[in-house]
Amino acid sequence: MVTKRESTGKKTTKRKSAAPAELTHSGVLELLTAGSVDPDVRRRLVAAEAYFLAERRGFAAGNELQDWVTAEAVVDSRLQQMRVA
Repeated sequence: MVTKRESTGKKTTKRKSAAPAELTHSGVLELLTAGSVDPDVRRRLVAAEAYFLAERRGFAAGNELQDWVTAEAVVDSRLQQMRVA
């Protein structure tokens, strides 16, 4: 016997990640000039930077941790520069 599942009405499919509004060029500048950055926004900035580092080296496996550490340093340096400026 086959039973029909009833939907709860909520979709659980993942959306393709588009740049969130706060990560657009003007949004990032606005966040950086505000003086403090939300930890989640910082994490997303680091993730984006790590992605670009991996892309530059052809996504070769084995350097993911180094990409993340380097990305954190780059993002923190940029944030510090924006605070000083």
